[in-house]
Amino acid sequence: MQIIPAIDLLDGQCVRLRHGDFNDCTVYPESPLKLAGEYAHAGAEWLHIVDLEASRDGDAADSTPLFKLMRTLTQKVQTGGGVRDSDDIQKRLGRGASRVIVGTVCATQPKRFLSWLDKFGSEALVAGLDISFDEQGIPWPRSHGWTEGSDQTLWELLDLYSKNGLKHLLCTDIGRDGAMQGPNTVLYKEVVERYPGLMVQASGGVSGLTDLVDLKQTGATSAITGKALLEGSFTLEEALDILA
Repeated sequence: MQIIPAIDLLDGQCVRLRHGDFNDCTVYPESPLKLAGEYAHAGAEWLHIVDLEASRDGDAADSTPLFKLMRTLTQKVQTGGGVRDSDDIQKRLGRGASRVIVGTVCATQPKRFLSWLDKFGSEALVAGLDISFDEQGIPWPRSHGWTEGSDQTLWELLDLYSKNGLKHLLCTDIGRDGAMQGPNTVLYKEVVERYPGLMVQASGGVSGLTDLVDLKQTGATSAITGKALLEGSFTLEEALDILA
């Protein structure tokens, strides 16, 4: 299992949102460029970058910090946040991204997402599905900054996407995101068991090295972690060593 360090960009700074709330935002003093360089030096082959300004401001967003950062990186990049049309995907791929994460469209407009999957290919796109659970324990994707819900369950969407060429899935348990309360290993194990052909990226809740060991046992391909690294819960070198 790979570990993919995460950098959330907002107004050119590295930040973390708790449960996706822009009003509950922690700003870190480290520059995104410095962090990216440290992660590359430690051995991370990939970097996960979220353009929170694009998520928040839409077409009015200034994505210059994202593109400037990607120009300087030596590792591969997957990036998401505010991807609303195929031009957004083309622009990010053209500026150096290896993979683009599609969230809202993936959760709410399956036909449109499938057309992008056909156009750009399965290696270039990641289905980014952020989920919450209802009272019956059924996972439902959320969209638009987690303020709206999909009319299809996680399983219904993945049934469709897995049959039509999807390869990369980034799945986040909203209740665990930014909270450092441990990942939802039950969820990821079920996803892997249901869809063995998917490359599953687990996101949300990683707080220590034991969480990474637990995630590896679910069969997830990658673990994305941001806050745990920023808060010094463990180093990237320690994470890579324990997963080796």
